[in-house]
Amino acid sequence: MKKIYLSFLGFLMTLTVFAQGSVTGTVTDAETGKPLAGARIMVNGSNRNTTNDQGLYAVACQSNMELKVMYIGYDTYTTTVTDCGNDIDIALKPSMEALTDVQLYGQKNSDMQRLDRPDAAIVLDEKELNRGKGLFLDDAINANVPGVTMNRRGVSSGQQFTIRGYGNGVGFRGVNNNFDGQGYKVYLNNIPITDAEGVTLLDDIDFGSVGSVEVTKGPAGSLYGLAMAGAVNLTTMRPEAGQTSIGQQVLVGNYGLARFTTQFQMGGENTSLLLNYGHQISDGFMDHNVSNKDFVNAILDFRPNEKQTISTYFAYSNSYDERGGELTIEQYENQDYSGNARYIKNNAHSEVISFRAGLSHAYKFTDWLENTTTIFGSGISANNSSAGGWTDRAPLNYGLRSTFDLGFDLGDRFRLSGITGVEYQAQRANILGYGMVENPDDPDGYNIIGAERSNQFAREKTSSLFTEWVLQMPYGLSITAGVGVSAMRIDLEDRMYDPDSDIARNVSADYTGLWSPHFAINKIINDDISVYASYGSAYNTPVSGNIVISTTGTLNTGLKPEQGNQFEIGSKGNLLQDKLHYQLALFDLTYTDKFTQVAVPLDANTTAYTYIANGGEQDNKGVEALVQYTAYESASGFLSNLKPYANATYSDFEYKDYRYESINRGTGDLETVDYSGNDVAGVAPWTVNAGVDFETNPGFYGNVNYSYRGPVAFTSDGLNVADAYNLLNAKIGFRKRLGHFDVDIYAGATNLTDTQYYNMLFINQLEDAYIPAPLHTNFFGGVNFRYNF
Repeated sequence: MKKIYLSFLGFLMTLTVFAQGSVTGTVTDAETGKPLAGARIMVNGSNRNTTNDQGLYAVACQSNMELKVMYIGYDTYTTTVTDCGNDIDIALKPSMEALTDVQLYGQKNSDMQRLDRPDAAIVLDEKELNRGKGLFLDDAINANVPGVTMNRRGVSSGQQFTIRGYGNGVGFRGVNNNFDGQGYKVYLNNIPITDAEGVTLLDDIDFGSVGSVEVTKGPAGSLYGLAMAGAVNLTTMRPEAGQTSIGQQVLVGNYGLARFTTQFQMGGENTSLLLNYGHQISDGFMDHNVSNKDFVNAILDFRPNEKQTISTYFAYSNSYDERGGELTIEQYENQDYSGNARYIKNNAHSEVISFRAGLSHAYKFTDWLENTTTIFGSGISANNSSAGGWTDRAPLNYGLRSTFDLGFDLGDRFRLSGITGVEYQAQRANILGYGMVENPDDPDGYNIIGAERSNQFAREKTSSLFTEWVLQMPYGLSITAGVGVSAMRIDLEDRMYDPDSDIARNVSADYTGLWSPHFAINKIINDDISVYASYGSAYNTPVSGNIVISTTGTLNTGLKPEQGNQFEIGSKGNLLQDKLHYQLALFDLTYTDKFTQVAVPLDANTTAYTYIANGGEQDNKGVEALVQYTAYESASGFLSNLKPYANATYSDFEYKDYRYESINRGTGDLETVDYSGNDVAGVAPWTVNAGVDFETNPGFYGNVNYSYRGPVAFTSDGLNVADAYNLLNAKIGFRKRLGHFDVDIYAGATNLTDTQYYNMLFINQLEDAYIPAPLHTNFFGGVNFRYNF
C-alpha cells in the first residue's frame, strides 16, 4: 500500500509540469463583493467546473468560446472569450427574489462534483434522500455512500453510523458497543447532535425533514475536533427563494406505517421561514416493535443588511419506540421474529422528548474576513428499558461554534484562504438506573421499575481549537494544511455514595492536548479530473462508563484516548462532456490504543469485574469507487433523462495486537483471547450498489436500486458469520404543477425478492445477534400536495 501512495504522489507531482492555456478569475456578488462558492462554469454550453470556496475558477481556454456563469439566486452571466491571456473576474447580480443563505458549517458545504476538495466526502441531495421512503436515512446512506453503513435497532431508533470500520465503542468480549454511536460527530444545521461526552443519539432527529447530508470519511480533527472516524453534517430543507406555499404530505406502508407532514414555507427577498410538523407511526414488523413520533421544526433566516445574515433553528421531538430485542442465531435462521423474551417482559423501549435550538449569525467584516457564530442548546428527557433494567436520563447540553473565514491574494496567481475557529460544548446530566421486578398486580404483564441501583450526576466539557488553510497555486495545484487541538473533562458524582464502602464519591478525568494534524495536496487536470493525496489524524476519548470501574467505583487510571491515522489517495472527475462523474479513493486507516477488556478474577470460576484498557489496534485498508452517468437527456419527447449510478467498497480490515482477558468457564483459568490477524467484525469485505433514475417530460419519474452486502463476521474470532444478501428496491411516481398546485404521487417497494436480511448485527454478543429487517416485500406509497401563493 505504501508503494502505491509513493507512486501516486510522484504521478501527481509530475502532472504539475503540464500546463495549458487557461482562463481564470473570481466570481463574486456584485453588491457585497463576497466570493460565490459553487457557481457553475459552462463553456460552449457544457459544464466545465465550479468555483471554489473563494470564488476562484479556472477553465481550459479556446479562442472565441462562450463562457457562462450560473448561480442560484443570481442573474446568469455570459461573455465571449477572445483573448486566452486575460483573467476574467465576474460580478453576478442578485435576482430580485434572492436571499443569501447562511452557511451553517465550519467548512462551507460544496457539491460532490467539486474537484478542488482533497477528500472523498459525499453530499446527498433530496434526490438521493428520497429514492426510498425518505424517513429513516439508512436506506440513502447505505445505497449512496461507499465506505459507510447506517444501522438501526428499531423501526426508527437506535441509529448508528459505521465509517470505514469504526462507529462503536468498546463493549462485551473486548470489541464494539452495540448501544451507542461513538468515534464520529453528527451536526444538524451546525448544532452538534453528538453530546459533550462524544456519544451520538439520533432517536429524536426527524430525518424526513433533512434536505441534504454531507459525509466526511476518516479523521476530521482539523475542522471538527474529536471526530476520529469522520463527521456527518445534516441540513434541514430550506424555503425556495421567491416562493410562499403550504403543503401536506401523506405516506403509508406495510406494518401500519404512516407519516403525515404539514409544511409552510416563505422565501422572500431578505427573509425566509419554514414551519414543519410531522406525525409518524408504525406497528413494526415483529413483536413489540411499535413506533410513535411527533416532530416540530421552525427555521427563520433574515438578512438585515448586505453584511450580515441571521438564521434561527428550533426543534421539538416526542419519540417512543418499542424494542423487540435481538434475535438469537437460532431464531433468525428459523425466521422466528417473535423477539427477545427478556426484552419484551421488561417492556423494552426508548422514549426521548427533546428541545433543540440554535442561533447563527454571519457577518462580513471586509472582503477578506467573515465570521459565522452559532450558539446552541438542547434539553432532553429520556428513559429506556432493556433486558438489563431501566434508565432515566435528563441531559442539558449547550455550547457555541464560531469560525472565521479568511482569504488573501498573494500576487497574480496565488491565493491563501483559511478557516480558524473554536467549538465548545458542555453537558450536565442526572442518570438513574433501576432494576425491574414482576408486577404483583399483573404477573403475566410487563415488569415494573424496582429498586434504584445507581444515581450518577455527570458533567462533561469538550473544547476544540482548529485552523485549516489552502494555498492555491497556478496550474490547478493546491496545498491544504490544518491542525486542531481538543480537550475533554468528565466529572462524575455518585449520589448513592456509601461512606462505609471503598467506592469513591467523586471521580474526574482530563484528556488534553489532543493534536489532530491534516495535510493534503490536490491537482486539477484540464478542468475535468483532479487527483489528491492526504493525511489526517484525530482522537476518540473514553466515555464515563470507561473511566470508572463500576464494581469498585475507582478511577480507571492510565486510560488513553484512541487515535486514528489515515493516509488517502484519490481522484474525481467529470468526463464525456460532463456526463460521467466518478470518485475513487484508496485509504489506509490505522486505529491505535484501541480499547480492550481486562478481567479481574474473584475465584477460579468467577470474574469479579472487568475494566477497559488500551491494547488493541486495527489496520483498515480499503478502496471506494463511485460512478454517476447521464445516459440520456432531452427537453422534448417522452423521456427527459436517464441516469444510472453505481458504487462499490472493498474493505480489508484486520485486528493487530488485539487481546482481551476473561475467565475460561471450562477450566476456571484467567486467559487472554487474541484476535490478532482476524478480520474486523461487523464489516463486509464487499458492498456494491447500483441503480438508475429516470424522469419524463410529462411528469413520470422513478428509480430501481440493487444492493449487495457480502458475508459479515459478527464475532471477532471469525467463527460466526452472517450470510451475504441481495436487495432490489423500486419506486415510481408522477409530479406536476397544475396552476397554483404542485402534486406528487408515488408508490414503491423494498426487498422485492423477499430476501432475509438484517437492519443491525450485534457484535460479540452471543447468543443474541440479529436485529432483523422485514422478511417480505415492503410496499409504500404517498401523495404530496402544495399550494403556491
